[in-house]
Amino acid sequence: MENSILTLKPAAVWRYFYDLTQIPRPTGHMDGITEYILAFGKLHGLETRQDEAGNVLICKPASPGFEHRRTVVLQSHLDMVPQKNTALAHDFLKDPIDAYVDGEWVTARETTLGADNGIGVALMLAVLADGALKHGAIEALFTVDEEVGMVGAFGLKPGWLCGRVLLNCDSEEEGCLFVGCAGGTDLNITFQYNKGVPLIEGDVPVKVSLTGLSGGHSGVDIHLGRANANKLLFRFLKDAVRDYGARLAFVRGGSARNAVPREATAVVTLPNDSVDALWEFVADCQELWRAEYAGIEQHRICFSAEITQQPVSLLPVEIQDDLINAVEGCQNGVIDMLHDFPGTVESSSNLAIVESSKGKVEIKILARSSSESRKDALCSSLESVFSLAGAKVEYGNMYSGWDPDIHSSVLKTMQSVYRQLYGKEPAVKVIHAGLECGIIRETYPDMEMISFGPDLVYPHSPAEAVKIASVGRVWDFLLATLEAIE
Repeated sequence: MENSILTLKPAAVWRYFYDLTQIPRPTGHMDGITEYILAFGKLHGLETRQDEAGNVLICKPASPGFEHRRTVVLQSHLDMVPQKNTALAHDFLKDPIDAYVDGEWVTARETTLGADNGIGVALMLAVLADGALKHGAIEALFTVDEEVGMVGAFGLKPGWLCGRVLLNCDSEEEGCLFVGCAGGTDLNITFQYNKGVPLIEGDVPVKVSLTGLSGGHSGVDIHLGRANANKLLFRFLKDAVRDYGARLAFVRGGSARNAVPREATAVVTLPNDSVDALWEFVADCQELWRAEYAGIEQHRICFSAEITQQPVSLLPVEIQDDLINAVEGCQNGVIDMLHDFPGTVESSSNLAIVESSKGKVEIKILARSSSESRKDALCSSLESVFSLAGAKVEYGNMYSGWDPDIHSSVLKTMQSVYRQLYGKEPAVKVIHAGLECGIIRETYPDMEMISFGPDLVYPHSPAEAVKIASVGRVWDFLLATLEAIE
């Protein structure tokens, strides 16, 4: 049976997107998708090359009569965030994405769709394959491993690109032209201890599980106020330790640094005479959290408890208490808003991952800001909280934001094209997510840049979906823009 997305228009864009859903491409596993892109370029007789970082560049000559136009760099990243619902048996290194049409949207069954940034890649491939289009010379830049560390963008070398106009196809709101983005810094935090302590005789092991949260992109969706599974779980743990005599044996929450954590679980032990009261407390927490996040969370928050196997050992009590207090005190969510772009987040923190293992507990946070000084201040604040709790704090994957240029000639061209096509002004915005534009601009400081894309909701979560009609509008807008840039 033909997949339903292959019946959509524009046909070429959806055909290439379907191909991408069949190729496993989580961050860090780029061989299959780069081989596909390299083969595509060679199949179409276009100059195709790959750099040391793994990025692929395909060059398409100008259409007849357009040789004098500026070279345009089209850019998207090849990797996707691998997120799935816990109950689903899906291997992102082997299994294709099960994408399908759901009314006005394309989505996937219980996994991320990969429209971030697969739709951008598909748009670029459709442009490269169509010999009837009118445009100046095109350099199609497919970067690798953007979602964790922006490795491909950091690996770009001066002189590899000739174009001085870059159209990034990685934003998620049709009708918006993005002219700036936030920078980011990873915080890697470790609570280290020599060994666990023995179980308390007679205590009962209980596993608590928090599921059903919406999650989402830690930049694009952070302002929506969705629940963070780690924050809720540790809110519970603090009360469970204080009021029910619980001891923490294991904790795991979140799975990707740039995704708001949707699920978290912990194993605790507690006195037998406290078990019934804990069961009631779990039910009370579920009811309370559902009420607190009514109208915000897409699905019903589920918090459950069950008797489980005895753990091997417990966290030392001082590590347990310091960990719980630090996570409870950690800033999370929106920190500051931009004054010049109302409604746009300037700084935020995502408490993305908490995971215990033998002799340590690791915490991963992504701090974002469009202000370098405020990003530094936020990181310093987060460092202080965990340092006071005795944890080791290290920084990694620092990348700069992209300062807006509202006087760009390309921006004016694209505004004019949009008005002509749709009879209204496009919005000009700064996005809180980290786009590769800021990093690329460090290597190519004279490059004019604009980011745009179709309507995409719930990226970095299994609810991810792209609006079908918006893909067609973006396709028409892209073709008209390429024809208009001089």
